[in-house]
Amino acid sequence: MSHGGVFLGVDVGTGSARAGVFDEKGKLLGSASSPIQIWKEKDCIEQSSTDIWLAVCTAVKSACSLANVAAEDVAGLGFAATCSLVAVDADGSPVSVSWSADARRNIIVWMDHRAVDQADRINARNSPVLQYCGGGVSPEMQAPKLLWVKENLQESWSMVCRWMDLSDWLAYRATGDDTRSLCTTVCKWTYLGHAHMDQWKESDSCDMQACGWDDVFWEEIGLGDLVEGNRAKIGRSVAFPGHPLGSGLTPTSAKELGLLPGTPVGTSLIDAHAGGVGVMESVPEAESKDDLSDEEAICRRMVLVCGTSTCHMAVSKNKLFIPGVWGPFWSAMIPEYWLTEGGQSATGALLDYIVENHAAAPLLANHAASQSVSIFELLNKILLSMSHEQNIPFLSALSQDMHVLPDFHGNRSPVADPKSKGVICGLTLDTSEKHLALLYLATIQSIAYGTRHIVEHCNAHGHKIDTLLACGGLAKNSLYIQEHADIIGCPIILPRENESVLLGASVLGAVAAKKFSGIHDAMKSMNAAGKVVHPSSDPRVKKYHDAKYQIFRSLYEQQLSHRSIMMQALQ
Repeated sequence: MSHGGVFLGVDVGTGSARAGVFDEKGKLLGSASSPIQIWKEKDCIEQSSTDIWLAVCTAVKSACSLANVAAEDVAGLGFAATCSLVAVDADGSPVSVSWSADARRNIIVWMDHRAVDQADRINARNSPVLQYCGGGVSPEMQAPKLLWVKENLQESWSMVCRWMDLSDWLAYRATGDDTRSLCTTVCKWTYLGHAHMDQWKESDSCDMQACGWDDVFWEEIGLGDLVEGNRAKIGRSVAFPGHPLGSGLTPTSAKELGLLPGTPVGTSLIDAHAGGVGVMESVPEAESKDDLSDEEAICRRMVLVCGTSTCHMAVSKNKLFIPGVWGPFWSAMIPEYWLTEGGQSATGALLDYIVENHAAAPLLANHAASQSVSIFELLNKILLSMSHEQNIPFLSALSQDMHVLPDFHGNRSPVADPKSKGVICGLTLDTSEKHLALLYLATIQSIAYGTRHIVEHCNAHGHKIDTLLACGGLAKNSLYIQEHADIIGCPIILPRENESVLLGASVLGAVAAKKFSGIHDAMKSMNAAGKVVHPSSDPRVKKYHDAKYQIFRSLYEQQLSHRSIMMQALQ
């Protein structure tokens, strides 16, 4: 069925569902957002797939109306979402994953840490599949969460007919095709995507029988029942991201979304990976390296997808095993490339926490509102005036007495220690807005030191990363980006379009509509660079950050030593 010339990307984040309409050059024509419900009780964080689908429909209709686009103009769509876990029964109705037994609550949200004990037990078995996720599963991945449900909610466990990653569920809800993505299954379900490496190329686009499951792994960890029935519950067939699903939108879902039945839908991506697809080719002419082939050049870049948490995406043509960093994942982002995925579990969430829990927060919020600027813009302004008042050589030096370890939600990479805790060193009785600004600066720097640690660690294990690209909410914060450039010593390229994750999702729709031959081809057309932020050329800035980085690294070492002293004391 031939449709018009725009592509729709949908992204379900932690707090909202968003939709964006793009043309074939990747220009955003209109976007809209609709909030989603979330339930939090201690380590348990849950959502509802019914609520999410309603929010998706609302956002899609609003985005199309804002972009002044009719249903017949939409040539294809793609979904991206957090890697939350959805439970549905044989009819596709929700099954509760909650202690509350509330049937609406059928999603375990990505950041839910109820399954720490299950993750530890799975990792203790040292199964060979674990070497493809940095040596061990995180409690944020799906196997530990599935084991938790089986051990704690037997009734739900027996009712579930399909366990799905949220982005796969959205595509299934839209098309009725439950083919899974190589992105979700490989990154979050221990699926070995490279089982397809010698048989299939992206250009063969088809759904492939799922031959990459390690049945022994599922049986060993006590989830052998998921292997039954040709693994129907976790995925019988898989496809490259962007592969067209089923016969496109079903009549029912088309009506709900305000689109035409049969509109092509591409196989999904996790939201961070969609961010990677939305920016990784956004390189201005001036920054492109003439002596490198396209294939080599893309392997020198790392994308920072900076939201509630930050994901660090890099690709390579050969597989690189990096302790404490997830991957290597074959075809999990760009087909036929291996993906390395680092991450920090709380970045945007940490800055919000630091600001909201400071005594000066209400005052700061009032001041920001009266000046019609965001809280972060106001903090950046306060820091600038402090650096002039105190007559210091450069703004970063304001934080010389304050050191932060940003592991407030554990350390995902490269230490891979979910038990790691946050540290703030250098507190006083000061409760002023200026004190909050210093704490905010030191926290931003600590997040950047964490990224530097990840980049250095990846490069020590075979990567050659020399350029960063940043997208997501925090990439709009100029101080955040400048501190990262100074601390890591690389230029940081910002994309032309703010909505990189939505753009990445729309690329899936463009590929499904056969507008491009594949994901990488579509990226070259639809990605575009905006501003480039260069590191400071002042040698004093480098010297300052090198010193603070040493302190940053020592804070974790001290924590380990404190942990062992206390363990001995309690024996």
